[in-house]
Amino acid sequence: MIKENGIVTKANPSVAWVKTIRSASCESCASKKSCGISGSLEEMIVTVKNTINVVKGDHVVVGLESRPMLFLTFFLYVFPIISLTIGAIIGDAVAPSFQKDPSLIAMVMGFLFFGLSFCIIRMKNNSLSKKKKFKPFLVRKRFATATVCSSS
Repeated sequence: MIKENGIVTKANPSVAWVKTIRSASCESCASKKSCGISGSLEEMIVTVKNTINVVKGDHVVVGLESRPMLFLTFFLYVFPIISLTIGAIIGDAVAPSFQKDPSLIAMVMGFLFFGLSFCIIRMKNNSLSKKKKFKPFLVRKRFATATVCSSS
């Protein structure tokens, strides 16, 4: 599970808005610049269901399951490449029946399948974004660390 610390900036009984700071795990992600940015490149606002009754100012831990993230990574980055390759192989195989250059038909079919893969991703985006397993959630409240000063 991926966990991030955050502070609740706004909350109602059903939804909480949590401000998180990008961590080192975000640095290796290719989508880091397009992921829920608010204000600076370091802060993100995440909307989560308010399952543990948090209020504005609470320090919380937000979680995201790893398995769905691996699926999304495959779907967004590997699926188009596989589609391109399959299209090129099919194009090369059917080129003799059209009496055309196999390289040209392979290229055209490869790009056609590549573009089609993005249409499929676009259509699946709406249904996947509604599924609970692809959404962040509140793990627990976290107590802010206070420094204790002793006067001697």
